Amino acid sequence: MRKTLIAVALGVALTGCSVGPVYERPEVPVPAQWQVNIQQANDFANTTWWNQFNDPELNRLIQIALEQNKDLLIATARVQEYMGRYGVTRAAQFPQIGVNADGSRTRYGENTVPTGTELTSNSYQINLGASFELDLWGKLRSATESARAQLLATEEARRTVILSLVGQLANSYVLLLDYDQQLVVTKATLKTRSEAVRINGLRFKAGLIGELDYQQAVAEYQNAAVQVPLLERQIGQQQNAISLLLGRNPGPIQRGVTLDKLAMPQVPAGLPSEVLARRPDIRQAEQQLIAANAQIGVAKAAFFPSISLTGFFGASSTDLSDLFSGPQRAWQFAGQLAQPIFTGGSLTGQLQAAEAVQQEVLFNYQQVIQKAFSEVDDSLIAISKLRQQLKDQQAQVKALKRYVDLATLRYQNGYSDYLTVVDAERNLFTAQLQYVQTQGTLYTAMISLYAALGGGWVDQAEQMTSPAEKPAPPAG
Repeated sequence: MRKTLIAVALGVALTGCSVGPVYERPEVPVPAQWQVNIQQANDFANTTWWNQFNDPELNRLIQIALEQNKDLLIATARVQEYMGRYGVTRAAQFPQIGVNADGSRTRYGENTVPTGTELTSNSYQINLGASFELDLWGKLRSATESARAQLLATEEARRTVILSLVGQLANSYVLLLDYDQQLVVTKATLKTRSEAVRINGLRFKAGLIGELDYQQAVAEYQNAAVQVPLLERQIGQQQNAISLLLGRNPGPIQRGVTLDKLAMPQVPAGLPSEVLARRPDIRQAEQQLIAANAQIGVAKAAFFPSISLTGFFGASSTDLSDLFSGPQRAWQFAGQLAQPIFTGGSLTGQLQAAEAVQQEVLFNYQQVIQKAFSEVDDSLIAISKLRQQLKDQQAQVKALKRYVDLATLRYQNGYSDYLTVVDAERNLFTAQLQYVQTQGTLYTAMISLYAALGGGWVDQAEQMTSPAEKPAPPAG
């Protein structure tokens, strides 16, 4: 009889209905095409793109960051936390079995027992207890589904950290090379202007020019000189920022190639709308939606009766040697039904809150996808326009160099004043710095495109993390 009841209970629990809504992926409007056309998006999004810059030092720094970055280690620990929470929630679907045993020895006072009775007695007991809640309305299954989705969302959050970390480190490294190159341009300009100060100083002493020309040369020299400590400060702080990403104390960062020697990856063509579905932040948002959807089932199930089954099987004896003998057996099987009658609107409030949370998470999911499309399109536009801008600035620098040569020649031959030379040199210096900055911005736009696409490269980066940091896959 007892076996039959347990079998029926398990059968009902496993086949019980679920009152929660079935999750269906919501429809999200997808743009027909990007403002800039692209092909072969899958291959583009799957590659370990940082290798394409042909800078071994950048590759080494990314490897260090994937092994030692503290944000990534924190995110990994958080996955382990939610894996434990999932295990706790999932365990409620199964019978809870425990055992307890106790023994005692008692001595009675001689005046409290009849003459001839033993003054000492022994008592031994062991019980095997079990409890099980019938999941008739799917409350436990919904809670488990929600916990699993939360775990998967946390794992996607960890992968988002990987995506962000690689992109941020690459951007920081490019910015460091940008500052280095600006410092090279500034020091070269400073050297040229130092020579101009020396020559103008000699001409002033010889009475060939007035003091105005000489002081203009000195002023332009100082204008370039003040840029040196500014750039050196930015370089030092940028190195510290990179050290933090590497998970170590502030310190110098070794460089590989210079900014102008970095290879520029090509943007292939295609329509990567499907590729974006693999972005970890989008997958995280969807898992959060699944979890919120399942919580509605938990809230709805709270309106229905809760049936729990308990029982124990054990033995008790005054003699330890007889504890496990047949006559000492004892067992009990019981059921309990709990049905809410009046809760003052508490259950209704919980359901209303769960449904509202599901709507909030749904809108967040849609917003994350729209943001992803926007980020990709922004990066593609930036790459296209920055390449044109860089080409124009290169022509501008070339023209200004020629302008400086001609202005200097005219000044030396007395056809123009020194102010023309000053203006030409100032414009050249500014154009050279802007050209370097645009170079760096173009590289960061390319990095942003890879980060926006997400895709398979995050999987490859994940394989580069320390084995001890990789969470085990969740149970089904």
